[in-house]
Amino acid sequence: MEDTIAAIATPPGTGSIGIIRVSGPRSRDIASLIFRPSNKTDGFNSHRLYHGDIISPDTGRVIDEVLISFMMKPHSYTGEDILEINCHGSAFILQSVLSLVIKAGARLAEPGEFTKRAFLNNRIDLSQAEAVAETIMAQTDRALDLAVSHLKGDLAGKIETVRIAIIDILAILETSIDFSDEDVEVGNPPSAARDIEAIIGDLTELASTYGEGKIYRDGINAVIAGRPNVGKSSLLNRLLGEKRAIVTAMPGTTRDFIEEIIPIKGVLVRLTDTAGIREPQNIIEKEGVNLVWEKLSQADVVIVVIDGSERLTREDIEIIEKCKAKRFFLVINKADLPHVIDKKELASLAPDVMPPIWISAKHGEGIPALKDAIHSLALNGADCGPTLTIVSNIRHKMAIEKTRYLLSKARDGILQGLSPEFPAFDIRQALESLGEIAGETVTEEVLDRIFATFCIGK
Repeated sequence: MEDTIAAIATPPGTGSIGIIRVSGPRSRDIASLIFRPSNKTDGFNSHRLYHGDIISPDTGRVIDEVLISFMMKPHSYTGEDILEINCHGSAFILQSVLSLVIKAGARLAEPGEFTKRAFLNNRIDLSQAEAVAETIMAQTDRALDLAVSHLKGDLAGKIETVRIAIIDILAILETSIDFSDEDVEVGNPPSAARDIEAIIGDLTELASTYGEGKIYRDGINAVIAGRPNVGKSSLLNRLLGEKRAIVTAMPGTTRDFIEEIIPIKGVLVRLTDTAGIREPQNIIEKEGVNLVWEKLSQADVVIVVIDGSERLTREDIEIIEKCKAKRFFLVINKADLPHVIDKKELASLAPDVMPPIWISAKHGEGIPALKDAIHSLALNGADCGPTLTIVSNIRHKMAIEKTRYLLSKARDGILQGLSPEFPAFDIRQALESLGEIAGETVTEEVLDRIFATFCIGK
């Protein structure tokens, strides 16, 4: 990579500070050309800040007063020489300085190209590169913990441990192939099969964490459903801690979706308040109710709200019946009013779901228990805990499952007494599959697809 790349590394908009990042062999030359230090210096020492001005080499015009740092390869993010220019955070200033950098010999970076260079220069493996994007996108403490864990190499370390164990088994099998024409017994096939079985168990456990990891990484969609006037919008407002939805006694007040995001115990929950489900009174309501059913079909969790101060209605029963194919639970609102609802009838309608949660959306009663229920249902009761390595990337999960399948073939071949060439072939393929996670065996097409999702400047 002989070219030098540059990009604005801070978000669009006006701020106090904006950073332009430059990486490549011309980084030092570009700094010498466009930067005039406040104090006389013989050059740039690595990992030090210098104060001065960015100037136009053609006119000598001062563009901005800045701080710059130069990081010499290989001790930089990309493994190349890096220049970082800390400007005032005006979009106009940043674009002006970037134009000078490009005119001085750099080109505009592609999305994720800085991180891609870090990977290609062996500063990080591919799973850590993907964790950079996860860290930037994290919106809860748990999602951030998971991303930082991957960035620090916890997943990479786990995969490397498995890889070494597979290589040890492959070495025994290949030695058996070398001595196949001699009357020498090498290794112990049943023992090798047991070792493979243990590795399969480790991979199975690792793959099983994906459901939880995906939820912490991407969050869930939770839809609040129920007939009109049961308190859906009041519940949304209570969960948000602010008045977001209009609440009136008039049925049909909510006609469109209201969507908001809240974190619940480390899970990002996209809450959707929907129109009340009833027999439509007009074409607008009919369209609204149809959209509710469509939204419910896409939900990860459905919160069915029932009015506890009234008897069950036909609409209540219909909603419960239609939600049985989803992960849902019942919330009985208006706990502050006399309880009129028939609890036995309600229990008979949904015998396989968790017990209904009584709340008062008006006064806040039962809201902590409701949040616990949303979290529990989102994770389906699973919680790997903070110390276990968790998979949150579908690419990693697929590579692990492919590796597990190939190891199972190798184990079966050994137990069936096949010539060692056959299980050895499967194990080599398993190693290639596992290597896709760290990027050891990944194709250029896959790399381009991964880094294309990154922002420019990272």
